[in-house]
Amino acid sequence: MPHQKSLQQLFFELPHPFRVQDVPNIAIKGISLDSRVIKPGHLFVAMTGGTLDGHNYIQKAIDNGAVAIVGEKDVTGLSVPYIRLENTRRALTWIAGSFYEWPGRKLTVIGVTGTDGKTTTTNLLHRILLTANIKAGMISTVNAVIGDEVLDTGFHVTTPDAHDVQRYLAKMVEAGLTHVVLETTSHGWSQHRVDACEFDIGVVTNITHEHMNEHGNYENYRAAKARLFASLENTLDKSQGNPRLGVINRDDVKSFDFLNDFIKVNKLNYGLGEGADVRAVNISYSPSGIHFTAQSKDFQVDVTSKLVGAFNVSNCLAALTTAVYGLNIEPEVAARGIASLEGIPGRMERIDMGQNFTAIVDFAHTPNALKVALEAARTMISGRVISVFGSAGLRDKEKRRMMAETSAELADLTVLTAEDPRTESLEEILEEMGAGSKSRGGIDGETFWRVADRGEAIRFALRLARPGDIVLSCGKGHEQSMCFGRTEYLWDDRTAMRAALAELLGVVGPQMPYLPSSDKPEEEWRKG
Repeated sequence: MPHQKSLQQLFFELPHPFRVQDVPNIAIKGISLDSRVIKPGHLFVAMTGGTLDGHNYIQKAIDNGAVAIVGEKDVTGLSVPYIRLENTRRALTWIAGSFYEWPGRKLTVIGVTGTDGKTTTTNLLHRILLTANIKAGMISTVNAVIGDEVLDTGFHVTTPDAHDVQRYLAKMVEAGLTHVVLETTSHGWSQHRVDACEFDIGVVTNITHEHMNEHGNYENYRAAKARLFASLENTLDKSQGNPRLGVINRDDVKSFDFLNDFIKVNKLNYGLGEGADVRAVNISYSPSGIHFTAQSKDFQVDVTSKLVGAFNVSNCLAALTTAVYGLNIEPEVAARGIASLEGIPGRMERIDMGQNFTAIVDFAHTPNALKVALEAARTMISGRVISVFGSAGLRDKEKRRMMAETSAELADLTVLTAEDPRTESLEEILEEMGAGSKSRGGIDGETFWRVADRGEAIRFALRLARPGDIVLSCGKGHEQSMCFGRTEYLWDDRTAMRAALAELLGVVGPQMPYLPSSDKPEEEWRKG
């Protein structure tokens, strides 16, 4: 997708807070945040945040071919034009939007946010749109889907950087797509990565405990999510129309009243209770999926899905409500779209090597997600529920206790292990989690165990399993790496589960991925 634009024209089209005078009329061929990937003709945007300061890499960017620099500090003596802004992170999404000719204005953009269920609901909506013969793309924290092209969006999940989001949207416009479903995280909103996307519809799954380390408290976290609905008021009118609809979860007690008052555009809610605008009744669960009737004042339709658990009834309702009332898709077509989704990588994904018990890999990495995953597991089998999970280092510490407490209450047996310890002590993380288990009656060595190496923890859990049990490995899902110290090691829970099952059953299978916790003392890998 070769593209270039005059830097002068690019800045002329920005919203007033980001416009500057005397911008040189030079051609820009791309936008980069990383000086290592700069190509000749690129604009380098220097941002601060985290452990790095992009201003320290300006000369390297110039050496690699940058023809202009945007930053937020006073910088002089450069060989290329320097444009100083107050906040480059806020400006980046608009700079990228202008560079790519505002692709969000040419698409119907459906934004999905929430703590848990975002990726599933995004995929459900995408399937519904395709079933309705609508040319639709999708950007999730797993991948971007543009027609037949599937692009990986990274190791650890969050909304892609602002210039990448706009690039994906532009590729969709170029491919002739008319709609996009965009999964948005609280990080994405708080870091202004999606401000220029021109959302037409906003959907929330739930807002529960997560990311307190970044947002400070629940109210700030909820406010970051709510920016999706505030953005609907500012979306420009589009030639294809603009529904400006908010879709919210009536069953999510902590967020519903706030969002119901906050949203100023048209809104609808979904849920399992009588007061919901779109409600699920006659729900039945089985190991192979869910079935229910969705009803509103306007329609009634039977819905079947291969997804499992009560939480996926809610995700299906969110997608159905959005499709019918926001996109004018017939309820029966929406139901067919839901039924066509086979599953989502790393979301309650079955791993079957011929064993006489059920093995599942799931992404549940929050207290609420773990709760609903364990509840779903209970409906799938008649035996015991055995959970394997950890809690990340350098992240919300309160989750460690909460998740261990949840498993002590809802699982029969719990194996606590590593999940991206980073530079924190894994031993101390597991100690905190063990204290949570004990506070809910867990007995160390009888109902819960601490096994630092995740591969060995999965092996141990599988050895505990009897016929009819379920082993649920949570927290990593589809992710492709795990961080020890400052190093990302290749890791896939599904590969690890297959490797451990193959060893247990004495059949051919993949090799267990390597982690430093298997053969290095903690003091050594924490320095890495």
